[in-house]
Amino acid sequence: MLKSSFLIAGKHAVTEAIKNPKRNVLRVFLTEESKKNLNSENPDKHLLKDTKIFYKTRKELDRLCSNDQISHQGLIAEIEPLEDGNIKEYLIQNSGKKSITFVALEGVTDPRNIGSIIRSAASFDIDGIIVARKSYPSKSKLLYKSASGCIELLNIFEVSNINTALKYLKSKNFWINGFNSESNKDFTQHDWNEKNVLLFGSEGYGLKYQTKKNSDFLLRININKNVGSLNISNSASIIFHHLHQIKKIKSF
Repeated sequence: MLKSSFLIAGKHAVTEAIKNPKRNVLRVFLTEESKKNLNSENPDKHLLKDTKIFYKTRKELDRLCSNDQISHQGLIAEIEPLEDGNIKEYLIQNSGKKSITFVALEGVTDPRNIGSIIRSAASFDIDGIIVARKSYPSKSKLLYKSASGCIELLNIFEVSNINTALKYLKSKNFWINGFNSESNKDFTQHDWNEKNVLLFGSEGYGLKYQTKKNSDFLLRININKNVGSLNISNSASIIFHHLHQIKKIKSF
């Protein structure tokens, strides 16, 4: 394998990587059965036409995923990273766009949670996710598996410092909406504007002091008092869906 390349596994993760013209897929390892399934599900796309493929048994594929405890579904690919996204360039290229919503993750490190958030974000038309480069598990099989191919559909902005990115976006008239269980305001009562950052803190400790300070609003999800908290990916999905509906109503 090349130094920069890494393996991903699972039908959706591999299929969407192959479909993405910006992604360099070096090799695909698959069973005979999974190739037949792939061709039958995508009869007009000739997905594997320009891809180097290597047939493997399920046991051989199992060994390639032995440290990750995930189901490869008969498909594994060796890929190279996408080019880094740039927030400033994105805003220039989308200067005519009326409504933009970013998600920022501070200290969220579990690849399953991040992958699920990416999947939900793509499902509800979030424009991009901002993550700290040092803590983002960019080459994790678990991340790609949980995202179910949606990493290929969403802008991922890796930044050196989350607060620096937030300050820049505030200067561009974005509202920073931090989610904090100690807040008194339910997010459904918030008056949403056209340019938003939805800010989530770590699974264990929430938002840091400085990040809270940089937030324009602190919001919460009201849940049953007998339940301590929601998983961060579940919380994000609820918020994304609500905002997606608000955008439809307000025609952002």
